[in-house]
Amino acid sequence: MTSATTQTGRLLLRDLMILTILICLFFTFMLGNRALSVPDEGRYVEIPREMVVTGDYLTPRLNGVKYFEKPVLFYWLEAFSIKLFGLDEFTLRLWPALFALFGCCTVAFAGGRLYGRLTGLLSAAVLATSILYYGFSRAIILDMPVSTLLTIALLFFLIGTREAVGPTRRLFLYGFYAFAALAVLAKGLIGIVIPGMVIFAWILLLNDWRILKTLYLSTGLALFLLIAAPWHILMQRANPEFFQFYFIHEHFQRYLTKIHSRYQPPWFFIPIVLFGMFPWSAFLFQAIKHSVPSTWRERHEHRDALFLMLWAGIVFLFFSASSSKLVPYILPVFPPLALLIGRYLAAAWDSRDFPGLRIGYSVYLVVALLLAAAFLALPFVWRSPDALVLGNYRFALGLVLAIGACISWALAYYRGFKQAFIALIVTSLLFLVTMNAAAPRIDTKSTRAMAAAIKERLKPGDEVASFQEYYQDLPVYLERRITVVDWGGELDFGRTVEDTRGWMTDGDTFWKRWEGPTTIYLLTEINAYESLLKSKTAPKMFPITRDQRNILVCNKEVKP
Repeated sequence: MTSATTQTGRLLLRDLMILTILICLFFTFMLGNRALSVPDEGRYVEIPREMVVTGDYLTPRLNGVKYFEKPVLFYWLEAFSIKLFGLDEFTLRLWPALFALFGCCTVAFAGGRLYGRLTGLLSAAVLATSILYYGFSRAIILDMPVSTLLTIALLFFLIGTREAVGPTRRLFLYGFYAFAALAVLAKGLIGIVIPGMVIFAWILLLNDWRILKTLYLSTGLALFLLIAAPWHILMQRANPEFFQFYFIHEHFQRYLTKIHSRYQPPWFFIPIVLFGMFPWSAFLFQAIKHSVPSTWRERHEHRDALFLMLWAGIVFLFFSASSSKLVPYILPVFPPLALLIGRYLAAAWDSRDFPGLRIGYSVYLVVALLLAAAFLALPFVWRSPDALVLGNYRFALGLVLAIGACISWALAYYRGFKQAFIALIVTSLLFLVTMNAAAPRIDTKSTRAMAAAIKERLKPGDEVASFQEYYQDLPVYLERRITVVDWGGELDFGRTVEDTRGWMTDGDTFWKRWEGPTTIYLLTEINAYESLLKSKTAPKMFPITRDQRNILVCNKEVKP
């Protein structure tokens, strides 16, 4: 190993250490400043909470009902946090934030290996400050973990193929198989389907089939199965209904049919990506143009960039073709796009008039000013109480965007790219932190306050129920299973494979119990409560408290 290589390695390690500290502070700042979001965060905390309580870490359960929609890795991680720190919003959100951090560090490392130190640093900065990536770094859902695991797997593969046959190549490629397996354990078959499609398309495009001989396929697949297979096998042995629901219903039917009622048009992810990459989407098309080879013969000289473009393009097309679309699905396109944008910005670093750079800043200025105007004009164009939910935060958000965009644009035109980039980064940081501070005002579906009202009255033997709704975060805050009345939803499958009638019940059965000796606290939507009051056989209910959506009642008069 030469002294130059050693020095480069030391610089890369130092950069990663500094990045880790800075991005960790950024991602964890005000991480616990809001209640659990409903339904996703409530669901993905309640399942591991029940694992900890029951000691069953094999079969996921939601409110005591078998829940086979997703695999188990993230539940295990959250269960580990719960055992260590308890049910605290900050520590519960640490895993998504850490995965987001790992994703940024991997992008920085890979960018440095592929294109140089500056590209790695800029790519990590782009990824960390993209709106959607930052937003999902603070959400207890499975998409950030699977996106990061796919990122590590695919970048390890790409870096590994650049190495000569030997220990280093073997290490990176075995890392690819291991992290692809972990991605399967995080969110299912996309953990291997997406890497498989990207790698196949890349080899096909380059017509480089000889590479297959140096991918350690037999031992690599053995490693993959050693990690990914055991839980699936044990689940099928313990739950004979697992295979049909998990693989057929949740993978193939979800993708090919509208069974989950999540259909969106094929263009759905276009605005999601453009807005989600903001402000860096202003440079996205220039970055892609910068990376596309000029001629077909030059494609081998751009093999790394082609891999990144195929990665982003195939993920985008794969999910766009699906009959089930949700915003977080598209998250795996952000790391390769960040690398492409970082590579373009690194090429422009010492230039005042790099092709497309000023156009990018002009696009950023126009979009930022439009968004700023939208924040400031919101109450005047949207005549609804919801338009005022941001309060004074809308002024802060609008001013940060407008002033920051103007400064960045002016610096790009009259000073240089470095100063403009710093201004843009600072603007993005201030905007995202301000939006995060405003988040508790936007997310109003939590039942945390209702749960607190119940807990201060709850006595041993009392029952807690929800009517015509399942509040995903209520069992978390109460730390107990609840009775669910006249509602099935995603719990319907579990009710068909075992007897849950004791707490998953119909209205006729429940209202008979309502008149019994047990004290029952019932949470329901205000509209459902008012409909009950209008019925001829209205049960006797004693209101305790309400918020803008729900009301808490009891079958007995209970003093605080």
